[in-house]
Amino acid sequence: MSAYTADLPNALDDRSGSDVNALKTSAPSARITSVLSASYADSDVREALRTLDRQNIHNTPETRRRFRLDVQREVIQRNGMIIQDFGHVAEQLGRIGKTLQSLNESCEVMKRHVAAARVENSPVLDEASTLLGQKRELETKNQLLDAFRKHFIIDEADLVLLTSASSPVNDAFFAILKRVNQIHSDCRVLLGSENQRLGLELMEESSRHLNAAYQKLFRWTQHEFKGLNLESPQINSVIRRALRALAERPTLFQTCLDFFAESREHVLTDAFYTALTGSANPMGSNPATKPIEFFAHDPLRYVGDMLAWAHSATVSEIEALETLFVAEGAEFQRSFEAGHQAEPWSETGQEDFDGRKSLDQLVNRNLAGVARALRQRIEQVLQNQEDPVLLYKIANLISFYRSTFTRLLGASSSLSDTLTALSESALTHFRTIASEIASSLNSDLPLLAKDLQVPNFLNEALSTLSSLLKSYDSALTATASREDEFAPIVTQALDPFLSACETMAKDAPEPDRSIFLTNCFLTTKAVLDRYDFVEAKRSDLADRLAALMANLVAYQHAFFLHSSGLHPLLSSLVGGEGVSLASSSREKIIEVASHPAFQPPRLREASMALDDFLPSALMDAMDNLRALGSKDVVRTVTADGAERFCEDFEFVEGIMVRVDELRAEGDGVDGQKGEGEEGEEENEGMKESPDDGERLRDFFPRTSGEIRVLLS
Repeated sequence: MSAYTADLPNALDDRSGSDVNALKTSAPSARITSVLSASYADSDVREALRTLDRQNIHNTPETRRRFRLDVQREVIQRNGMIIQDFGHVAEQLGRIGKTLQSLNESCEVMKRHVAAARVENSPVLDEASTLLGQKRELETKNQLLDAFRKHFIIDEADLVLLTSASSPVNDAFFAILKRVNQIHSDCRVLLGSENQRLGLELMEESSRHLNAAYQKLFRWTQHEFKGLNLESPQINSVIRRALRALAERPTLFQTCLDFFAESREHVLTDAFYTALTGSANPMGSNPATKPIEFFAHDPLRYVGDMLAWAHSATVSEIEALETLFVAEGAEFQRSFEAGHQAEPWSETGQEDFDGRKSLDQLVNRNLAGVARALRQRIEQVLQNQEDPVLLYKIANLISFYRSTFTRLLGASSSLSDTLTALSESALTHFRTIASEIASSLNSDLPLLAKDLQVPNFLNEALSTLSSLLKSYDSALTATASREDEFAPIVTQALDPFLSACETMAKDAPEPDRSIFLTNCFLTTKAVLDRYDFVEAKRSDLADRLAALMANLVAYQHAFFLHSSGLHPLLSSLVGGEGVSLASSSREKIIEVASHPAFQPPRLREASMALDDFLPSALMDAMDNLRALGSKDVVRTVTADGAERFCEDFEFVEGIMVRVDELRAEGDGVDGQKGEGEEGEEENEGMKESPDDGERLRDFFPRTSGEIRVLLS
């Protein structure tokens, strides 16, 4: 294409000049113009130019003249080649047509043969189809039979392992037992089908196998219980599985537990007697430990050691059996429910299973023999004791362990009942001995001592009471009930002795009676003050002491009045026909001066007696109470008596001062004669005084301030 495009301008140049005008009007000119006006971007032109380029034609005048002919000749040649090739194709298609016709004929022949064969083999095919269907049905039935036998039928070897006594009880046994139980349960499905005979036969057979298996398990468990060692940290897992399995047969389970409880009761009872005597202990006690009866001479330790051994055995028994009933309580509950369905006539298992309650009941039965032996030994100790303190300490010790066993096993356990009875027995024996001591004391009371000190029998009783208080205080008793529980003990151990002291002092004069009883009550109160659970008794003693101290204060007051000489003056004012304290009229007060006790000689005597009394008044008064054991009480009582004396002195002093004032006023009124009857009566009253113009205070000069200073 590049060659043609390159020579095109030259050709145009050759036709320039004189021929240009002729060309413009000729046909070639028009074609040339058409060629020159053609766009070389046209795809057809470009494709034509590429075809010419592939022909390798040189752009020469000769070539240009023959170009059309050459092209037409080439086209004709090519068309001839195509026609020739299509002739070969037509020949091949003819042969193919003949072949297809031959094949069609063969197919028709084959169809006729096949139709004939189908007609001939149709019965055979029908029979084969029927056989194949029967085969599939038999295969399905065979699979069902295999599945049925695999699920419902137990192998002979498994039956031997399940029921034979010579076969061990292991995981394989429990697996087979579980499977047989499942078979027995699934047989109920078969009973709901049309043919119930198979279900009945299988259920009967499985029931027979289960009964044999549970009997084997029951005998094996009993045998294992004989040699079971509860000292090991945990019970054998196979035994625990066996008990869970036996729970599905409540009767066998209960029988097994009864056997176990009986066996453990013998073992624990033997172990208790071994601990008492120190012989060979099958439970493996420490040979270095001394037997409990080695300390039988000390009753408190002897009883304490026995109770401590019982407590230790109880705790060990609970810890060993706890894995059976508490840790796996849900498993037992399911087993008991299944057992109730298997044995609806059995009472066992009808209620919900309580693992803790079952454990407590089993441990309680295991320790029944120990409880009987313990009661026998402790009763022997109580019968041989005459010391009330020791009896009470033993009762407190028993009460402490009773509360401990109640928390461990419940209030209805044999040990709790036994210790409750023993505690009551010890307290009854204590009360009997205390009553005998009180009775013997009342029949032979000693005389009142000259020094008025606490008698020996009360000191002994207080020593006993102190031991009882200390023993009870160390016991673990509920705070709310401590005072109520100990009140009868205080009544039994103290009241008879205080009553004996009151009987001794009944005929004694004052102040000896009050001093003696005050000493007794103060000593008793000192013992009770250390404990807070005898508040009622301390309050009662405080009230009785207050009454006694009031008597002593009255005695000291009377001593001050009589020893000081003030009593005649005071009695003339408050008693008999004298001036009442409530009287405040002028006439009554003036009449005091005419009373014999207020005459100058008597007043001088009273004043001298008071002056003699005051220097040693307190010492003399306190010496009256020298037998009192508490100096603080002596000082308090004396101070109260002195205070009452000072109040009486102030009263007398006030009356005397008032009389002197009224008499002084009367002297002034006497100068005004004839002013009325009242003035005359007052003058007459004044004239009755023995010494007109003299004041009562001149003869009795002491003041209440001085008295208080001297008696303070």
